Amino acid sequence: MKLIMFGVDDKEVPYAKEWAAKTGNEVKLVGEQLNSSTIDLVEGFDGISVLQTSKIDDPAIYTKLKQFGIKQLSTRTAGFDMFDLELAKNNGLKITNVSIYSPRAIAEMGLTHAMYLLRRIGEFKERMVNDADFRWSKDLVSNEIYNQTVAVIGLGHIGGATAQIYKALGARVIAVTRETSVVYAPYVDAFVDLETALTEADIITLHVPLTSSTENMFAAPQFKQMKNNAILINMARGKVVNTNDLIAALKDHEIAGAGLDTLGDETTYFSKKVSPEEVPADFKELVEMPNVVVTPHVAFMTTTAVRNMVQVSLNDIAAIIEGKNVKNEVRF
Repeated sequence: MKLIMFGVDDKEVPYAKEWAAKTGNEVKLVGEQLNSSTIDLVEGFDGISVLQTSKIDDPAIYTKLKQFGIKQLSTRTAGFDMFDLELAKNNGLKITNVSIYSPRAIAEMGLTHAMYLLRRIGEFKERMVNDADFRWSKDLVSNEIYNQTVAVIGLGHIGGATAQIYKALGARVIAVTRETSVVYAPYVDAFVDLETALTEADIITLHVPLTSSTENMFAAPQFKQMKNNAILINMARGKVVNTNDLIAALKDHEIAGAGLDTLGDETTYFSKKVSPEEVPADFKELVEMPNVVVTPHVAFMTTTAVRNMVQVSLNDIAAIIEGKNVKNEVRF
């Protein structure tokens, strides 16, 4: 069979070639993302995989996929909000994601952000670089992780791995989740509602999908309920947090810091090389704050995760083409 991958990064190439050699299938690698300008490249192929956060919402794309005989769309990510599920359904397309490529990769990046902020590293750096101030300032005394209450919002695979890591470090872990997980329950001291998490947590770490119910889940009202010394970590989707409200909360000292691997408008510049003029004002403002860490949606970027993202996606495509069921099919 012939498969085509869009949004391919150099780091993915060896794993795609390895899979092709092992299975005897053809895999075409395309650096551009799937959109109205690249859709015609799909003609003649049997299956398609994408890696992008930009929306695929042009009805003509879905119509053409159906005309080309495509039966599925696979994303090499856990999130699948780039797809228009209604258009996919109307054109007979199954959707798959890679729900478990390496939960530890995301969890460890979230912890890295949190520890950087907890130990005030950015603030020390700013004073040393800008003011040649190397004093042991009492206003930068930090805390230790075992003294912290960490609220994990969303206890899926990534949230569960996050809870496990913080628990191993001695933190008190509380969780907000729709369903109590038997697998991850041993790493959670208490299951609470969001209101309780907002008022009790020293670190709040987000691991929910982007849906109509989670968009702007953290905005001005939530920031006002959080502790003034609390840290927000977003390893999920940018629009789960209202960026303008976050900036205001940081400026007003309603919260102490933020670690962000994603932003609401990231599709305009993350994963791209852009000119300084194209960089949005909210990013510029956030990145200048010493109590903020921003990374360009790279929490997944470990060798383990990249290999799994590529090969699980391709395995699922092949299985669907062969008429088999796959566990990673998104039900909608």
